[in-house]
Amino acid sequence: MAGNAHVYSTAVNPPNEGLAPTISPTAHPADHKDPAAVMQGVTEVPAGERVEEEEMPEGPTTGKYEEWAYYLYYNGDSGVGPNGYSSTLFQNLATQAGTDSITGGACDQGTCMLDFGGQKSVASVVLIANGISFGIMTLLFTTIGSCADYADWNKWILIVSTVICWGSQFGFLGISQPYQWHTAMAMYMLGFLSYGVTLVFYASIFPRLARNTQKTKDARAALDRGEIATEDYERVEMLERNRLSNISTAHSNWGYLLTLALNLSILLPLADNPLVDQYTLAFTNCYWIVCGLPWFFLQKKRPGPALPKGESWFTIGWKQIWKALRQWKRLPYTFIYLFAFFLLADGLNTTGTVVTIVQNQHIQFSFLESTYLGLAQAATSIFSCYAFWYLQRWRLLKTKWMFAVTNVITVLIPFWGMLGLWTDKIGFHNTWEFWLYNVVFGLGQAPYYAYAQTMMSELTPPGYEGMFFGLFGITNRASSLVGPNVCSAIIDNTGNSWNAFIFLFCLCAAAALVIWFFVDMEKGRAQAIAFSIQQRGLSAEIRQEQVANVIGEQALVKV
Repeated sequence: MAGNAHVYSTAVNPPNEGLAPTISPTAHPADHKDPAAVMQGVTEVPAGERVEEEEMPEGPTTGKYEEWAYYLYYNGDSGVGPNGYSSTLFQNLATQAGTDSITGGACDQGTCMLDFGGQKSVASVVLIANGISFGIMTLLFTTIGSCADYADWNKWILIVSTVICWGSQFGFLGISQPYQWHTAMAMYMLGFLSYGVTLVFYASIFPRLARNTQKTKDARAALDRGEIATEDYERVEMLERNRLSNISTAHSNWGYLLTLALNLSILLPLADNPLVDQYTLAFTNCYWIVCGLPWFFLQKKRPGPALPKGESWFTIGWKQIWKALRQWKRLPYTFIYLFAFFLLADGLNTTGTVVTIVQNQHIQFSFLESTYLGLAQAATSIFSCYAFWYLQRWRLLKTKWMFAVTNVITVLIPFWGMLGLWTDKIGFHNTWEFWLYNVVFGLGQAPYYAYAQTMMSELTPPGYEGMFFGLFGITNRASSLVGPNVCSAIIDNTGNSWNAFIFLFCLCAAAALVIWFFVDMEKGRAQAIAFSIQQRGLSAEIRQEQVANVIGEQALVKV
């Protein structure tokens, strides 16, 4: 280990309470000012008491080709297949296999019912499938989330989950008959689940990419030389995080738009072919494969530390999450955000599911009509991602302000659906409303996803992206373990899908208010960096001033 490396801690031993290996940091010019003045009451850990692990140097500079490969992966992983077409195929086959609650024959006038542990509506079965998938996601994210912070496991988790998702989409080529609806349900769940895993571990990469862009490195060097203030450096890194997040989200929507447009070359000439939907899904999957493969070869190596001695890959995730939860007072704004976003994502994801169910019924499960609606959403999504980013860059607006604007639209969507309880003129009863919904969703919800993950990155301790984005994955994807089941019960008891919008409106509104009034991003960011320094020591990608100048030097003292 370099002779000038130093590890700060207090008399409490061991210094990291088992949360993560203590990393001996590389000293920086700024650290030589006077460590005692910067960290009052903190003592250096004697060499014999240190937990020696590999030193974490500054990662390789994020290159142009690597950045474009990162965008291209999301271009392919747009969700058209696992989150769109496969859901429509599953719901269509389930409807063909169901019986009408009024006539007892093929579904027509009444509610379409299936025998699934008793008589349930098709809409209820779809929500149950989502709920089960989200439950399994919760188990996966808590088990493997922390593993992604060690060695090259993030890379391999993303590769394996991607390949599984590709396989599930091709599996629909053998499913075309109503009696196969159980198999269609299983394939849909497998694809939906693995797709959710790809989103989480893809998103967990961009915070470190942002810390290693040339612009961020230059700003960090200027901070070390005393040429810029801490808040100036934070602004540079904040904008780099938002740039990567917004442009990658825009590329996801470019992929959504291009995939749907290309699919018309199959849907229109093969409209009378009974397997046209399956062929379209397979073509969509091939597009993802072409776009996704470059990232696996162009991603630069930025491995985490080795797994601590005596720890298991299958238990370290649970241990670290439990210890982090026990120390929630050290990261209060991070956990408030996770809790509030759990409710917000639950409301938004379930709102999307309910609207999709109503939309599919209205357009009679037409892939062609669904494609046209998706094109409208994709086009407006691309526009809004770039518009939000250019506005933010121009006015130097903070992430929280941009996120708050998207939350207004998040709340208005279920409110609009709720109006459909009292009138047939509005409230998702008419074709024009589904066009309006897809346009409004694109304008407001595409930036929502970008800013939601940027908010999480700012509140995540550096070096703990796998664990905290795993928790974020639970709130974002697996949060809907609650919403679909509640809405399923509401729909079953009332026989009306629109009643679910009341619950969803209240859920989204409450969560948005909590985030706005109770999450302090500046303090939360400083607390996250302090947590990382206390647990792992300094690294080449963070500075003590990012903590001391915001919440005081005492925050760096182990308590």
